[in-house]
Amino acid sequence: MINFLFKTLLTTALSNQNKITDLTYLLDVAGDNPDIIKEMITIFTSQVPEFIEEMNSCYKKADWYNLSMIAHKAKSSVAIMGMHGQANALKDLELLTKDQKEIDKYEGIISQFAIDCKIALTELESFKNKL
Repeated sequence: MINFLFKTLLTTALSNQNKITDLTYLLDVAGDNPDIIKEMITIFTSQVPEFIEEMNSCYKKADWYNLSMIAHKAKSSVAIMGMHGQANALKDLELLTKDQKEIDKYEGIISQFAIDCKIALTELESFKNKL
C-alpha cells in the first residue's frame, strides 16, 4: 500500500510542467526511499541561502575566483534538483568569472538564481511534506 501511494505521489510530482524543479533524477537515484529524498531536499534547502549570500558577497567584492567556485558548487546542487535552467546559468557564470568576461551579466545571473531558488524551495518543501 505504501509503495502504491509513494508511486502515485511521485507521478503527480513529475507531471507538473510549470515547476522550477524536476525531481526525475533525484527520484531515480533514491529509488523508493522517501528518507533519502527528504534528506537530499533538506541538504539543498540548507545550502541555498549560503550559496546566495556567498555569491552576492563575492560579487560585491569583485572576487571572481571565489564566485566561480561557488557557481560550480551550486551548479551540482541545482542539477540534482532538476533545475536545469539554473544549472546552465551557473555553468555560464562559472566560465565567465574564470575569464572575467561579461561582468555586467553576473549580477543578473545571481539575482535570477535567488528568485528561482525561492520558488524551488517552496516546491521542494511542499513535496517533502507530502512524503
